[in-house]
Amino acid sequence: MPWKEIWESHRGRIIGIAGGLFFGIVYLMFGFWDMLFFALVVFIGYTLGRRRDESLPLVVPWRNWVGYLSERWRPFK
Repeated sequence: MPWKEIWESHRGRIIGIAGGLFFGIVYLMFGFWDMLFFALVVFIGYTLGRRRDESLPLVVPWRNWVGYLSERWRPFK
């Protein structure tokens, strides 16, 4: 079977195995909690980037919070 046919018929399995091998090696080299923290940071970056690409508002409306906090805790009232 040519490689193109194998890739077309088993793409998900190949990607799954490659991902499993990658995360297995990361686990063996750096440890479980470090791997989970790395995955969390990558997920947060992906989510923020996707929201920016799709012109969606950020998860936390920072401008509203800053306005609220600056009015709530004004220094030297």
